[in-house]
Amino acid sequence: MTEHYTVSRYLLGRLQEIGIKHLFGVPGDYVLDFLDEVVASPIEWVGTCNELNAGYAADGYARINGVGGAVVTYGVGGLSVLNAAAGAFAEHVPLIIISGAPPTRSRESGALVHHLVSNYYVQYEIFRKVTTDAAILTDPITAPDEIDRVLRHCLSRKLPVYLEIPSDMTCALCRAPDKLTGAAPPISDEDSLTECVSESMEMINSSDHPLMLAGMELLRFGLGTEALHLVEAAEIPFATMLSSKSVLPELHPQFVGIYQGGWSREVVRRQVEDSDCLLSLGVLITDLDTGLFSMNLDNRRMIAVGGGQVRIGNHYYRQIQLKDFIRTLTLAIRPRSFLASHPVEGMQPRKPFIPGASSVLTASRLYECVDDFLNDRMILLAEPGDAFCAAPEFHIEEAENFIVQNYYSSIGYCTPAALGAGLACPNKRPVILTGDGAFQMTAQEVSTLIRNHCPAIVLIINNDGYLVERVLHEDGPYNDIQMWRYSRLPEVFDDGSHSIGIRVTTEEELARAMMTASQEKNKVVLIEACLAKGDCSAGLKRLGEAFRRAQQKKK
Repeated sequence: MTEHYTVSRYLLGRLQEIGIKHLFGVPGDYVLDFLDEVVASPIEWVGTCNELNAGYAADGYARINGVGGAVVTYGVGGLSVLNAAAGAFAEHVPLIIISGAPPTRSRESGALVHHLVSNYYVQYEIFRKVTTDAAILTDPITAPDEIDRVLRHCLSRKLPVYLEIPSDMTCALCRAPDKLTGAAPPISDEDSLTECVSESMEMINSSDHPLMLAGMELLRFGLGTEALHLVEAAEIPFATMLSSKSVLPELHPQFVGIYQGGWSREVVRRQVEDSDCLLSLGVLITDLDTGLFSMNLDNRRMIAVGGGQVRIGNHYYRQIQLKDFIRTLTLAIRPRSFLASHPVEGMQPRKPFIPGASSVLTASRLYECVDDFLNDRMILLAEPGDAFCAAPEFHIEEAENFIVQNYYSSIGYCTPAALGAGLACPNKRPVILTGDGAFQMTAQEVSTLIRNHCPAIVLIINNDGYLVERVLHEDGPYNDIQMWRYSRLPEVFDDGSHSIGIRVTTEEELARAMMTASQEKNKVVLIEACLAKGDCSAGLKRLGEAFRRAQQKKK
């Protein structure tokens, strides 16, 4: 025990140690003492407009930085940030949720204090469902060990965690920190690893058209470089998925394209599904990554690695870690040229966008312009909807330059997530591609982008309502939303010194707006791109067709 360390200072020291430089959140009385300590620490406090947006911002921050944190008050704050925690859990994002709580004496007496739901353990029990570890810090003697355990699990498992601090515990004295040791990494069974790598080698070497499918687990666990070494050593082509887009370089001569089951470009779909040996690394078989499960993959011709196991046909090997499998196979693989099975149709270079004179803007031309505009100093955040249906065809070379919440698909995620991504990587500029419906969910966070001098480019696809739902199902009034003057919002949030709003309806206007965005490097530039109602990308059209076919089969 030392007078120099309190529970809050201990926690903040650990957060600095693991690389957190910013915390996102909203103040509330149960967390104010902790926030005083945050402000006094080297960690920068970033206040957001609401708690859900704080969670999204911390999620975007974590995807770039490796870990992120959000701070909220009890009940009204904790349950508001819950959706962001759930999304992080679904998408394997290391997010730390810190919630203030009523003082210990109130808990012990059962007092009916404000923000209480029914009892003092409800919030903790709820967060246990969507985190990999959680703790209520009620004892300053055990608090340091609980903090260390929870943070280790967050980092090693790439999953969110929850820490609850009663208001009277923030300044409680505790021991000084020891050296923070990492969680012991999961260990592969050596005999099982040797056997499964041997079987995998035999299957790959006896095949004529092997192919590697790179999944989200490679991205989350930072295994892109190892996977690239493997495909180059084996000389096999590779494809990625929307959730793992750019985990391997897309200009690589062995890159086939983005695979999304029946939504894929036909040349990509054929090459993946016709492979006589599909090496699936870290793939999560979700509906949106597989075109609503419209894939045609033969398990008998697959080596599926992920989630701590390997499946080769119907043969399972347990306790095999993805990293160990990749490294062992790379060292053992027999060099052999599979040039004949390299991409049937290589990745085409991006087309320069040349606006048509007075041409009315369409969805396809909007996306061509965005693709031409992006460069390696930008981070694209593609919102669930038409934006992430168009994104597979964009040319993006670095994994950290593309963020999509493809599995959980919470609309409104991207605007606050851009705040986190921009602060985590200040030398790159966030570009938000969002629909008007999604933008209305979290539009207020544009003001926080302005306040924190995060010069994002916000591209709002204004097609008058919830376009995805219109495409998936017979249209109804529930898909209509209030038409905003989106390009005027910077005037609400700012005096014009740090932001610009532009409305475009033609290709020439869009090209000029993008030029303005390039020139105004230190301002938030909001571009409202007006499209005809129902106009959408080819990707969304494929989604709609697949969805309707799936619905007909159910009838």
